[in-house]
Amino acid sequence: MDVLTMGVEEEYLLVDRVGRTPVNRAPEVIGAVTGQLGDQVQAEFYNAQVEVCTQPTADRADLREQLARLRGTVARSASDAGCLLVASAVPVIAPQEPLTVTDCERYRRMARRFSSLVGPSRLVCGCHVHVGTLDRRRALNLSNHIRPWLPVFQSLTGNSPFSCGRDTGFDSWRSVAFSCWPTVGPPPLLDEPGYLEYVDGLIGSGVLLDRRMLYWYARPSEHVPTLEFRVSDVNADLDTVVLLAALIRGLAGTLLAEADAGVPPPQPATAMLRKAHELAAAHGIDGPGLDPVSGLEHPAVLLVERLLDRAAPGLDAAGDLYAVHSLWDGLRRQGTGASRQRAALERTGSLRGVVDSLAVSTATAAAPLAH
Repeated sequence: MDVLTMGVEEEYLLVDRVGRTPVNRAPEVIGAVTGQLGDQVQAEFYNAQVEVCTQPTADRADLREQLARLRGTVARSASDAGCLLVASAVPVIAPQEPLTVTDCERYRRMARRFSSLVGPSRLVCGCHVHVGTLDRRRALNLSNHIRPWLPVFQSLTGNSPFSCGRDTGFDSWRSVAFSCWPTVGPPPLLDEPGYLEYVDGLIGSGVLLDRRMLYWYARPSEHVPTLEFRVSDVNADLDTVVLLAALIRGLAGTLLAEADAGVPPPQPATAMLRKAHELAAAHGIDGPGLDPVSGLEHPAVLLVERLLDRAAPGLDAAGDLYAVHSLWDGLRRQGTGASRQRAALERTGSLRGVVDSLAVSTATAAAPLAH
């Protein structure tokens, strides 16, 4: 069984120290650390965002160390620029200054073409996990097999209950806010020729500007040889991110072996896939979930347990089985990011307190879990 490499991209918000509202200081923050981090720190669509990217690694502990270093370095740069680095998937408190779009040709074209989708209510930050090395054919085969499990990953990582000053009632409001963009949602069942025809048709008709605008929850990357998972909110808790990446890698290893052996993928109805994602966005792990293959509802935690069982061969091959079960036990005890945000509001009595809690967690890495 292949032990795949994994890499993580995280998008963060920059918020003002006074009002805890998003501020357009990314050029200053990024500029101060580019010499140290190189292309591991990057601009995102808005100047109130910063993205970091790990190097690919096969080692879970190395992935954690990379993320802790990247977060710490960028958080210090943000502090020097008079703001806080916050791993929240949407703004907890509404911006008080107009958001500006990053000054590059591609983002300017996107802002012009999709002007109705640009604004504070659409400012979202995700956590993207790459697994590889995979050519496009194998990446699509893996995507076809892993589609029914994507809602479970989403349920584990909701971290956007508050949006611009209100409780949305969702664990992942980012999922709702981002869904207005073209192609956001579960990936279709496609082979490589079908993929090329489908995507080239979207670009040729003007639905998309380019292949990088393909926003399926799992997609073949166009710049590195990986399958990229885009279903998750960014999370302040580093253990949640490591759990996500290791669990995706473990399940991918299990399913890729089956795909390579010619096992046909499951074919759940698109309506069932979308309903499963809607339940995951609404309830996280604290409510009902849906098995999109059977069409039956189950407690979301039961679906997580089934995912752990399904991923076990790949987790074992990678040496992650014990660690992933321990991380899942910790998440279940402490709650998802959304649950922790609501607990912070109850504890502090203010949304500023929620933002402060997120900022502390983003910049502080707890001791790594033992192997």
